[in-house]
Amino acid sequence: MADDDGAVPQSQTLDRGIRILEHLAAVGTPQTIADIGQTLALHRSITYRLLRTLEDHQLVERDTVGRYRLGLGISGLARGVRSDLQTAALPRLDALVAELGMTAFLVVRAGDEAVTVASVEPQDTTAHVVYRPGTRHPVGRGAPGLALLMPEPPSPDDRDALRAARETGWASSHGEVIPGLRSIAVPVLGPDGGARAALAVVFVDEAADVETVGHAVAAAAEKITAGLR
Repeated sequence: MADDDGAVPQSQTLDRGIRILEHLAAVGTPQTIADIGQTLALHRSITYRLLRTLEDHQLVERDTVGRYRLGLGISGLARGVRSDLQTAALPRLDALVAELGMTAFLVVRAGDEAVTVASVEPQDTTAHVVYRPGTRHPVGRGAPGLALLMPEPPSPDDRDALRAARETGWASSHGEVIPGLRSIAVPVLGPDGGARAALAVVFVDEAADVETVGHAVAAAAEKITAGLR
């Protein structure tokens, strides 16, 4: 089977396994074998064998009714991605969660996508948003994607939301990636002034003070930037 650009993958089995992981990360909810196979146009037996292999490596796991979701092995792999960045960011993620009671996460750019590499959820709130590492969406959609674009030179094609983000110092979105969820994000800058990552929080509280949240995320992002120098 060819990739979207028409190129034939070097290893069809590896390509299929990776696409299963990408699918599970994108949907964010447990999926049956039939759902996965239908979405990726794979025969049930092939889907089953791939899932069992991924399960052996703890990259996927089954729930009590046999549906599959990303496994804890993904978190172990994610910790090795840009480890210096994550080392600097994790204490600030913890502090943001404690301060705001919201899920905080770190996003990096991979081509035209924004990919979550670390996430911390509050443990003492009645409800919170689950936002796992591996979640990805197009750059330019959602607050984290906009934050990754904020340091770039302005362009006539820029969205109004991106222009507003540059003025306020943080990007804000509502329902652009996941319906009903709000997010605020700020770029973490590298030595060249470009975006090394984006620091973000996600929440559902319509009464939340966006300005207070924005200032808190901006202050945390500045501390991460300073820690990387």
